[in-house]
Amino acid sequence: MSKKDDVIDDVNNDNIEKICYLCRRPESKTGKMIEIPNNITICSDCMQRTFDTISKGNNPYMKMMGFTPTKQGGPEKAKKEKKKEEEEELVFDREKLSAPHEIKGGLDEYVIGQEEAKIVVSVAVYNHYKRISSKNPLNVDIDKSNMLMIGPTGSGKTYLVKTLSKLLDVPLAITDATSLTEAGYIGDDVESVLSKLLQAAGNDVKKAEHGIVFIDEIDKIAKKQNTNSRDVSGESVQQGLLQLLEGSDVEVPVGATSKNAMVPMTTINTKNILFICGGAFPDLDKIIKARLNKQSSIGFKADLKDKHDDDTNIIQKVTVEDLREYGLIPEIIGRLPIVFTLEALTRDMLVEILLEPKNAILRQYQSLLAMDEVDLEFTQEALKVIAEKALEKKTGARALRAILEEFMLEIMYEIPKDDNIGKVTITKEYIEGNGVPLIQMRGSKSQGQISAEKKLSSKNQP
Repeated sequence: MSKKDDVIDDVNNDNIEKICYLCRRPESKTGKMIEIPNNITICSDCMQRTFDTISKGNNPYMKMMGFTPTKQGGPEKAKKEKKKEEEEELVFDREKLSAPHEIKGGLDEYVIGQEEAKIVVSVAVYNHYKRISSKNPLNVDIDKSNMLMIGPTGSGKTYLVKTLSKLLDVPLAITDATSLTEAGYIGDDVESVLSKLLQAAGNDVKKAEHGIVFIDEIDKIAKKQNTNSRDVSGESVQQGLLQLLEGSDVEVPVGATSKNAMVPMTTINTKNILFICGGAFPDLDKIIKARLNKQSSIGFKADLKDKHDDDTNIIQKVTVEDLREYGLIPEIIGRLPIVFTLEALTRDMLVEILLEPKNAILRQYQSLLAMDEVDLEFTQEALKVIAEKALEKKTGARALRAILEEFMLEIMYEIPKDDNIGKVTITKEYIEGNGVPLIQMRGSKSQGQISAEKKLSSKNQP
């Protein structure tokens, strides 16, 4: 007998132990095997798991072949599940939307001044979420109310959008346009804007498709003037943003800001996403002045060329032609139909910002010292001096925190040393560098004030 015949006899020999095709366990451990065509044996455990997977509908290959498992529980349960799915699709109910005056009232508690901007934002947001609600009696397609917000630095553009998102309880993504570049170059693609929104929504696509995207520093992607190199961070980025602003299906990486083979992708429809663009637009006032001064001439009743030099809010006279000359392409201007401006902050507005909002800066310091059982007060004259110093820095409301940190540093360092201090009053002289804060002790008022003045004044002397 040849070796070939010996091998055939060994294969046909019933004494060879069978092995499960899936888990690779022998029959001695699994029990009786189940034989299927092509000489394949499967244990009872693996066979049961296979049936369970098919019955639950978790097998992706069965879904690809068009197999839909029957839902258990009869037609009543199927109707309930269908009704639940329809309710989930109604993300925003028309009856639950706040009216524009209610939205503005919420903004008034946090944002000082900017009355026109708050009214424009309230109406635009109200109309946007009416647009995406299911109750549209005339079945008319309403265009998106994307906004372009123009205002000097520190006037509250980002703060206004953050407060709006908090009031509406919707996902918000804040991104900086300076990091965006054309696809294929170092930097973020325009799809990264939606990636941040998806992350803010907890990777819930339905929730993200009804969120708000705020693109800050939009003026930084204006067309570069007098350049021979490729403008990969200017006009090309504006072209890439067009499809997002208009409304289209965009593939977005999940959990990352860039596309690569290792990151899963999902599709987001931007039709119902509200886009708000903001920027300081430096030197835009020069373009506006040049347009207004074209009417100036020599003679009686002629406008003077320096007529608009002292106008701090000249940016409110901006037009579409001014934005085009600045560097925004007509297509992106057309997709931002609502254009409004924010006022430059005055001294009185800065004083109100220190005191009035719910989370005012002074209230934050008062809360910190209240934890040490110390009262903090500012005189009205001291607040005016702080506001004037902030105006000199020309950075808007951001300068207030920096100025207060400078003057409050020594106080917050010295206060915890003495448990007898009960009250601190910041005066105008202390802010100007000519005096010390008034400190009132818990016991003797006069002696405590004198000792505190001596202690702090000795440190301020050269």
